[in-house]
Amino acid sequence: MDARVGHGGIWLLTLKGNIMRVFVTGGTGFVGSAVVRELLDAGHQVTGLARSDAAAAALTAAGAGVRRGALEDAASLRRGADASDGVIHLAFNNISETTDFAASCQADRFAIEALGEALAGSGRPLVVTSGTGLLPPGRPGTEQDEPDTTPFAALRGASETVALAFAGRGVRASVLRLPFSVHGTGDRGFVPALIGFARAAGLSAYPGDGANRWPAVHRLDAANLFRLAVEAAPAGARLHAVADEGVPVRDIAEVIGRHLSVPVTSVPDPGHFGFLAHFITMDGPASSALTRERTGWQPVQPGLIPDLDKGHYFD
Repeated sequence: MDARVGHGGIWLLTLKGNIMRVFVTGGTGFVGSAVVRELLDAGHQVTGLARSDAAAAALTAAGAGVRRGALEDAASLRRGADASDGVIHLAFNNISETTDFAASCQADRFAIEALGEALAGSGRPLVVTSGTGLLPPGRPGTEQDEPDTTPFAALRGASETVALAFAGRGVRASVLRLPFSVHGTGDRGFVPALIGFARAAGLSAYPGDGANRWPAVHRLDAANLFRLAVEAAPAGARLHAVADEGVPVRDIAEVIGRHLSVPVTSVPDPGHFGFLAHFITMDGPASSALTRERTGWQPVQPGLIPDLDKGHYFD
């Protein structure tokens, strides 16, 4: 397999008769399961890391291979990477009221180091998942931006530093940043949490004037970019899986209120949003212009508001 840069900076991929064997962590999650499907449909072979019998069964049902192990088990990660032509690392403990965020970030760095060490000197790809929410707020963040220096961003952003350091050690390491909302059927992220708060309170709330913006992408569009990255992203690349550059939080609240038939109102205290208090006030628009230019990636799925208006979030 030969990855190179073609006319206009678009990455071109030439397959030399062999499909890729891709090792995926987090392959049974909301985004990860879509990535596994995208890779399999493109003809690649996939092996997923499975901590539990349920995860192993889900991978098998999807048509993927299974490697039993966990993020805390460096040996299982190294074996998975050793047996692959490339790795996509998606697994991360979801942010919730019970999450020890610092511990989750530490576990993420441990896993990246284990995977990177296994791939060192091979020229094989390692695609590591990050988030646009780490970037400085208030303007559209770009692929060239470094993570912010706030404690939250610094904790999570350290994973990007660990991953991209392997670009200088013979690994085609890249970082793919997901936006605040990755939406679609089966979503268990921020938007379903907002719907839950609205049901419980009998009102759909937004902070302040609700003009702060969340970027978004459909899970299937994100999965497509993960495939493009493992196939051809050059060492050191940062990519943004962003379709909606910035959706005002008030617009999200209004769709929720309309579908639940509850009032839509501003609330002065972000504590109304529980564990989302930090995120609900963030103004974090993000651009994917450079990603689209370099990869040819084009989102084709519905945007966040049209997807919400389909109604499946409210069933």
